[in-house]
Amino acid sequence: MSSGIVVLMLAAALAACQSPQSRIKKNQAAFDAFPPEVQTAIREGRAEIGFTEQQVLIALGKPGRVYSQKTATTTQEVWEYGVGGGPSVGLGFGMSSMGGGSSYGTGVGVATDAVDPRAQTRVILEDKKVVAVERRVK
Repeated sequence: MSSGIVVLMLAAALAACQSPQSRIKKNQAAFDAFPPEVQTAIREGRAEIGFTEQQVLIALGKPGRVYSQKTATTTQEVWEYGVGGGPSVGLGFGMSSMGGGSSYGTGVGVATDAVDPRAQTRVILEDKKVVAVERRVK
């Protein structure tokens, strides 16, 4: 595998692993317009009740899973984090010696279904606003 391909794969993995700071930078004008308490939560990578979809996306990034659930009075959208979608990178080396010959190999793999380090969080939205945030305590 050429070093150029390895570099591209590693760059793709790192791009998928964005921090709140990098998402703030990409959305600086919107972030600057948020109230100070919202800015603080976003910097800390937290979503809070009352956040808009945009604020959640800046704070936490894209969810690993999105689905709808019905309540007695409404339909809610649930954004789950920590259920997949987090990137992982693997690097392997191999060596074989058979019948007097030797072979060597290397490989790099990028997976996008690793458990997210943000540890299972569910953000529940109604009418595009957060109505609940559930964090799983380890």
